[in-house]
Parts: sequence; C-alpha cells; structure tokens
Amino acid sequence: MFRDHTKTVDIGGVKIGGGHPIAIQSMCNTKTEDVQATVAQILALEAAGCDIIRVAVPTMEAAKALKEIKKQIHIPLVADIHFDYRLAIGAIENGADKIRINPGNIGSRDRVQAVVDAAKERGIPIRVGVNSGSLEKPIIEKYGHVTAEGIVESALDKVRLIESMGYDNLVISIKSSDVMMCVRAHELIARETDHPLHVGITEAGTLISGNIKSSIGLALILGQGIGDTIRVSLTGDPLEEIKSAKLILRTLGLRKGGIEVVSCPTCGRTSIDLIGLANRVETMVQQFDLDIKVAVMGCVVNGPGEAKEADIGIAGGKGEGLLIKKGEILRKVPEDQLLDVLYNELKHWGE
Repeated sequence: MFRDHTKTVDIGGVKIGGGHPIAIQSMCNTKTEDVQATVAQILALEAAGCDIIRVAVPTMEAAKALKEIKKQIHIPLVADIHFDYRLAIGAIENGADKIRINPGNIGSRDRVQAVVDAAKERGIPIRVGVNSGSLEKPIIEKYGHVTAEGIVESALDKVRLIESMGYDNLVISIKSSDVMMCVRAHELIARETDHPLHVGITEAGTLISGNIKSSIGLALILGQGIGDTIRVSLTGDPLEEIKSAKLILRTLGLRKGGIEVVSCPTCGRTSIDLIGLANRVETMVQQFDLDIKVAVMGCVVNGPGEAKEADIGIAGGKGEGLLIKKGEILRKVPEDQLLDVLYNELKHWGE
C-alpha cells in the first residue's frame, strides 16, 4: 500500500497518510512530570523541524502533566503507554493528540475496550506498536524465532482487535533493530493494510551506528513508497534525530526546503580547519529557511570546480579562502572571516 493510498489520519492538526508529506517525529528524554524541562525540549525540537512529539507516560502524574505541556507547545503531543490502561485514558483526558499502545501489554479485552472507547469519544488516533523484542511467545514458537512474518502477524492481530471494537482511526508501527528484518516486515504489511505506517529502526544505536542503520533502513522502506511518518531513533540528543530525519527525506527527494551542506573530505592539500568549518556551517545554516545547496571545500585546487553545482560555497586556501556563488569566484576572504561572510550572504539571499 503506497503512501498516497493509505488512509488519512489527523494527529492534532498534522495529517499523515493519503499522500500527505511524511511527518518527522521524535521523543522527549525528559521526565514528562517535569513540565518546564519537557516544554523546553519540545520547543527546541519544534525549531529544529519536528512535526510530532511523543512523551513517556509511566505515571498518572505524567498523564496529568500533558494538559500544561499542551498549553505551551505548538505541535501534536503523543502519549506513550506501555502497561496501565488507566494511564492511556488519563492521557486522553488530559489532551493527548494520539496515544501509542501495544494492546498485548494492556491486559484484558475489557481494558483495551476502555482505552478504545475513550479514544473514540475524542477522535484520538491510536498508534498500535509492535517491536521485535516484544513479540508474543506463541508467535515466536510458530515461526521458530523472531521473523518479519511474525512481527506483521502480531501487529495485524492487534489492529483487527481494535477494529472489532468499532474503531479504525489507527496508525501502525512495526519496528526491529535488525534492519533487513524491519525492511521485510514493512514490505509485507504494506500489502495487507491501508492504515498509515510509522517507520523507524528501533534501538538503532549511537550517533554513528544509529544514523547508518536508520539511513539504510528508511531509504529501503521509504524508497518503495512505504511509510507515512518517521523517527530516527538515536541514543543521544533528540535534536540529532530531527537533523538526520530531515536529511534522509531530502536525500530521497521526499522533502524540500532547508539548506543542504556538501563538503569535501580532507586531504594533504587542506590548509584550513575544514572539519571545524564544515561543522560550524552545518549548524549555522539551520536558522535559514532556504532551499539551496552550500558547499564547503578544503582547497583552491578542486574547490571552485566542485562548488559549481552548489548555489554558494567557500573553498579554503592557506590562511584564506574563496567565496563562490553560482559557480563564479566573487572574492578572496581571510580564513577567520569565511563563516561570517557566508552568513551575511545567506542572510541577504534573494535580495
């Protein structure tokens, strides 16, 4: 089921599925009960480009905190519930725009029904989440071990359970830390349902390994037209998840906007602090809402030629560098002024 044919689900005003733009999600690592810290992190994530934010709700205090958090943020708020159905109901009552549950962890059918009824009353979508690590014992025994087929069967069983309760305002999430198993599971489930899919590689790892695994997995899934909203799960600052998600979507041609930074690898010709400069440029450009390409090159030998495909670029020399715009060298700039000159050009872009 390609993303333009999945059902449309409205999550606090952000629509996913039905051909709507792929939404970027992240999850706070603050204690939800700490309203001030949680709001501060969400506002920073909003500024970075997060479309939907999820928070953990392990206590009733956390569920009640959602009401105050909602007043101070501007993107949809999703409540993550694992075991206690009363927390799911409490989160809905306090303004959650969506809840994430695994019905298998909630308990009896009556408890799941109570959650579904509360969601139905307020029109709140339910994200049905199944991870490879939480697969039920009977399914593991059926397939001999954890498999993509087992993950899909488990998820669809839970979807059918909620549908049998008269509710189909659903988003499905099936995740695994095994990249190729996760890809296979999405290929299978896309044939079986038209509910929108939340895609990600769970427990992907730290900044380097997590980005590599997430990039490979998401590219293979999204590139097939599967997936309506994503999260890049990293062990680190949630802001890094947003940066990575935006770059993955832009690289796949699934999102426009935002400056793309290209930079060359260092070599023996490099006479400036290219690594530091490239990192500072990548951070600096995030404040500009421009759909352009910026090149950061390490030498004046290949730099001008390599930067021609970029809209603007800088190429370093010994203690100085070149400012290049639309393939033309504008002028030489002292090394310690390169960042400021580039910033000024971007600030007045299009004038």
